[in-house]
Amino acid sequence: QEHFVESGGGLVQPGGSLTLSCAASGFASDHFAVRWFRQAPGKEREGVSCISDDNTYYEASVKGRFTISRDNAKNTVYLQMNTLKPEDTATYYCATDFGMSCAPIDPTYLENWGQGTLVTVSS
Repeated sequence: QEHFVESGGGLVQPGGSLTLSCAASGFASDHFAVRWFRQAPGKEREGVSCISDDNTYYEASVKGRFTISRDNAKNTVYLQMNTLKPEDTATYYCATDFGMSCAPIDPTYLENWGQGTLVTVSS
């Protein structure tokens, strides 16, 4: 079954940086809009960023700090996270609805969530 594998999370101090990877398995992710979500304890899953062929999206709280990119030859999407804050602590997931647009979507309509990768920002 088509799915993504997330990696790159870990423990980092406030102000630090991490790069997350999202590798597509079983299909070619190029031309699909790929999205990063995160879920903190006690909170709903929320959209963080998205990349399509012609656009990118960032949630307001991460704009200017996070950068999304993709390497189609490696079938992988990345999320570079800089100046991390404690409120960024969450499990990060990537997903696609197999559409080509970064227009907002309800994450409850997405399926086949992976295990995610945990990011902990703490001193």
